[in-house]
Amino acid sequence: MRTIGVVVNPIAGMGGRVGLKGTDGKVAEARERGAAPRAPDRAVAALRALAERARATDSEVEILTYGGEMGEHEAREAGLDPRVVGEPSGEETAAADTREAVRRFVAEEADLILFVGGDGTAVDVAETLDEADADVPILGVPAGVKVYSAVFAVTPEAAGRVAADFDRTERREVNDIDEAAYREGEVRAELKAVASVPVAEDLQSSKQVGGGTVESLAAGVAADARSDEGTTYVLGPGSTVGAVKAELGFEGSPLGVDVWRDGEVLAEDASADEILELLGDRNVVVVSPIGGQGFVFGRGNDQISPEVIHRSEVEVVASKDKLDGVGVLRVDTGDDEVDDDLRGWRKVRVGRFERRMMKVV
Repeated sequence: MRTIGVVVNPIAGMGGRVGLKGTDGKVAEARERGAAPRAPDRAVAALRALAERARATDSEVEILTYGGEMGEHEAREAGLDPRVVGEPSGEETAAADTREAVRRFVAEEADLILFVGGDGTAVDVAETLDEADADVPILGVPAGVKVYSAVFAVTPEAAGRVAADFDRTERREVNDIDEAAYREGEVRAELKAVASVPVAEDLQSSKQVGGGTVESLAAGVAADARSDEGTTYVLGPGSTVGAVKAELGFEGSPLGVDVWRDGEVLAEDASADEILELLGDRNVVVVSPIGGQGFVFGRGNDQISPEVIHRSEVEVVASKDKLDGVGVLRVDTGDDEVDDDLRGWRKVRVGRFERRMMKVV
């Protein structure tokens, strides 16, 4: 029998849709902006996939959870009967609760810790294991705004499947960034830990910086935008799209989403609701995949919500070197229908006129 400890950070990812680029210390503000919990639904999706794979392979799995919204509720919603090993200390969950849950899982000799959250949650889990000198494998269900570590599966469903039947582990990096600096447009990534993780194809790589020249593709996108009278351009984060913004004559927010139309910057560092209000009859979303990972949506650009994508054309831009480093493109918007519409072969702009066919999975 495989024993899996499941811990959910229920506030993970709440800041993404409302443009906060993270939830650390920003829960109240996120709620004031209308943010809704994201992690519980992703936890349920992962656990349903886990249960389905376990049944298909005739595997016995015992689920340990922390109480309430930190795992128990999600496990029961997924049709599982978990063994609850502890309760959160207050009405508002905190990192200390995650760490205590991990300690309880170690004491119960869990074979794997499946956590739901972002990089901050990954750090809490990995550091607690280090302190306990416990080499228990971990696997992340991506639910945070920042998901740069190499310990996450590419989707919640993939995490569930891997958790059910992995047979080998390897050492992978746990990274985190300074959210305060991130909100100011600067990425300060730091290696926090190295953890044992199941070996599987459906795991994401660490964030890497893509190389190559982007000036020509930026000039091409900017030329199209200037000629598209009345078209609203939603410009995603990152240095590649940042070059497009520069070609259009403004600096923009390096790690936020900006909106431009007919030579005017309508919004900088906009939230999902602000973007929706600014959309017109024709809209184009311009995004670039994360280097090393290939994610086009669902990592660092949650402000471009499924509703925004549904009402827009999508233009993916990237240097040839970046595409060579990712192999395929990935999407994880949180909306299955939108993800399905985005999947398949897509033309990616790599120069002023040149495009390359890439598969979105």
